[in-house]
Amino acid sequence: MKSYNLDGFRGITIAMYSCYDASGEIDVEAARRLARYYAESGVKGLYVGGSSGEGMLQSVTERKRMLEAVVGEVGDELTIIAHVGAPATRDSVELAIHAEKVGAHAVSTVPAIYYRLPAPSVEAHWQAIIDSTDLPFIIYHIPQTTGFQLSVSLLSKMAAQEKVIGVKISAESTFELQQFKAAGGKDFLVLNGPDEQYLAGRSIGADGGIGGTYGVMPELFLRIESCFEQGLLAEAQKWQFIVNELIVELLSFPSLYGACKAILKLRGYDTGEPRLPLLPVAESDLSRIHALNERILSLAAQAKGAGL
Repeated sequence: MKSYNLDGFRGITIAMYSCYDASGEIDVEAARRLARYYAESGVKGLYVGGSSGEGMLQSVTERKRMLEAVVGEVGDELTIIAHVGAPATRDSVELAIHAEKVGAHAVSTVPAIYYRLPAPSVEAHWQAIIDSTDLPFIIYHIPQTTGFQLSVSLLSKMAAQEKVIGVKISAESTFELQQFKAAGGKDFLVLNGPDEQYLAGRSIGADGGIGGTYGVMPELFLRIESCFEQGLLAEAQKWQFIVNELIVELLSFPSLYGACKAILKLRGYDTGEPRLPLLPVAESDLSRIHALNERILSLAAQAKGAGL
């Protein structure tokens, strides 16, 4: 049995967007304001520096600044998971040590990217990070971007360690999610990654989810979670279908990240434009962004009115 308290990792965790100023540099005050907004939404935690947070497009120093801002603002209220994945193991270790120093509650990482690495290389990369701190560790499995397919045997080997408390699985197969849960055991967290299958993931064994689109509609995911917890599966399904329609529209823009950042800006949370090669929303698409934002806000009000 894991000795860590896992309650704060269950439920809804937002994969937080990074905040930039007009020059494209980390905007600490904007990051604190956004973290505060999320803390007041009712979610369990924030995942900082992952795919939605553009961590792979930032320097080590920039990633540290973003994490410091978030932990400094809401670290006593929310569970903060620092994604420390990097192409070089030494950078990941440096980020993990920093995460522990500033007060993050866990670290998480993808396999080292670019090189097509065999399982022993990935295991060595993860082990160096695990050994560098006393923080709990969450594997991030996203084979469609890393090219690495995590096997059940490697997962089982990693999960046997005290500090390895779970896996975020962004693969599209809920069967794989169920297999990972079975391999890890009841005290091993499995966190759903694909936002469009949150309910499916929960239904087959996920303990919660970490997602980027949660950041523009946390109320809707909280509603799905609440319905699931109460056994109201038809109602949960209704809200998942609503969320999926919104995700389809978000994906119709040049980049999902640009669309979510544009929506947040309309709400008074200017996070800047995503970094190239991620594209911002074009001027010609702003009217669609306005309409989508209004639709989400209306649905969020309905979700909150229905009770979370």
